[in-house]
Amino acid sequence: MASVEHVREVAAVGGRLPDEMLRATEPYVVRGLAADWPLVQAGRAGAAAADAYLRRFYRDAPVNAMLGPPDIRGRFFYNETITGFNFQNVRARLDQVLDELAAHRERPDPGAIYVGSTSIDAALPGLRAENDVDLGARDPLASIWIGNRTVVATHYDLPDNLAVVAAGARRFTLFPPDQLKNLYVGPLDFNPAGQAISLVDVREPDFDRFPRYAEALAHARVAEMEPGDALFVPSMWWHHVEALAPFNVLVNYWWRQSPDYMDTPTNALMLALLSLRELPPAQRRAWQEIFRHYIFEPDAATLAHLPEDARYALAPLTDDGARVLRGQLLRRINR
Repeated sequence: MASVEHVREVAAVGGRLPDEMLRATEPYVVRGLAADWPLVQAGRAGAAAADAYLRRFYRDAPVNAMLGPPDIRGRFFYNETITGFNFQNVRARLDQVLDELAAHRERPDPGAIYVGSTSIDAALPGLRAENDVDLGARDPLASIWIGNRTVVATHYDLPDNLAVVAAGARRFTLFPPDQLKNLYVGPLDFNPAGQAISLVDVREPDFDRFPRYAEALAHARVAEMEPGDALFVPSMWWHHVEALAPFNVLVNYWWRQSPDYMDTPTNALMLALLSLRELPPAQRRAWQEIFRHYIFEPDAATLAHLPEDARYALAPLTDDGARVLRGQLLRRINR
């Protein structure tokens, strides 16, 4: 990993990230963006201080935790045949999970313990009042991730993502969206946490099995982060996340640059698998042209021949229009 390019570092403007930075299409790191958070200051003081600070806000809400044996070395992944997983999901109290993390902290071969993507407001009400990033008019989903030395396999997210290290340390390895072909992605609809993941272990890549991964590495960027540092991960950038300390806390914010009524493109991909992939080659090419014309490369001439009130599904999408279109699609699928 020594030869991999590092994510560029930028400075906040007056302690904030202006809109143009929050619409970026390239990743960047802001050192110390959250340096004044009490949680960050506790994290810098050590695991016990960060643990105690989190417990101040806990109000009995259960959380989802991922538990794995020591031999997985923190990497939540598939079993050897990709028919199951190498960990178990449990529902537990957060204070019980923190107790387990504390008990494992000094062990030379601890099991993997991870509370991932948990709503801060639901699990730790009041925490954001003292620890938050000003994202302007955006109303992000704010989540917290708590665990020991864990590894999240390379995946992408549809929303833009601002990830803030609050305790411990993390290493992010990022790949541009165009590296999909070199990442050897597993099943779309059967994966550890809801998103398709790369089968390559970034820490120990098997180039005999995954030779094209060498090309992905040539385009990779790495961010080494400590408490208070923030990383902006643009939508659709692949990222691999390693937690490097015995106790780690990450806060992240997700938001989309599209209206709430828009559906997730993953649904369109799955529907395309159902309706397009097995067509004869000539028909697939014809549909490729239709998608290019209406979806990927429309211009002023695409609809100029149609009156604005006669464009129906081709008209600019609105909340009402999305509801009508979704209803039509459901009726077609369920015919």
